[in-house]
Amino acid sequence: MMARAGLTAERITRAAADLTDEIGLDNLTMSAVARKCGVQDASLYSHVKNLQDLRTRVAVMAAIEKTDLIAAAIAGRAGRDALAAYARAWRDYALRYPGRYAATQLPMNPDVAQTATGALRAVELTYGMLRGYSLTEPDLTDAVRLLRSTFHGYSVLESTGGFGHARSTADSWERIIDALHVALEQWPSSQKEK
Repeated sequence: MMARAGLTAERITRAAADLTDEIGLDNLTMSAVARKCGVQDASLYSHVKNLQDLRTRVAVMAAIEKTDLIAAAIAGRAGRDALAAYARAWRDYALRYPGRYAATQLPMNPDVAQTATGALRAVELTYGMLRGYSLTEPDLTDAVRLLRSTFHGYSVLESTGGFGHARSTADSWERIIDALHVALEQWPSSQKEK
């Protein structure tokens, strides 16, 4: 079967990304993407290898989108302002694009990861933003892990309705940013470790 005119790997990836936001990453199938593109399943295989390849493409695309939003948000900012802008951009992306966000959390083949500009740039942005707190290794890596786990955990819990209390999740988020800022400013030095 001949591939439909205009069908490209990029268009298939974008359609799959849109679909993941509607139905969830776990529910993504090649058949569902083919229906969304208005083609037979076989037409997709002229452009993507399989479902795993398509999920990886969505992850790479989403990482670029998320990183671009974070980069724009933190440009020209430092300290708490940069941390708050970073955190808000992360949360906004996760809530607006839940399927794409889920894709950014998938383990990536090391060969793909080495060339995935969005993921590489995200690491650089995170470490760059944290330099304003004068952290050095291994504290810097520990701080990155604290931020990632906090941002990810909160975003996932919020998007799945995991917070049942009447208090606004946005208000709690702002207090968490304040607490993270204090923690980063008063980070205990690992130099005391043996």
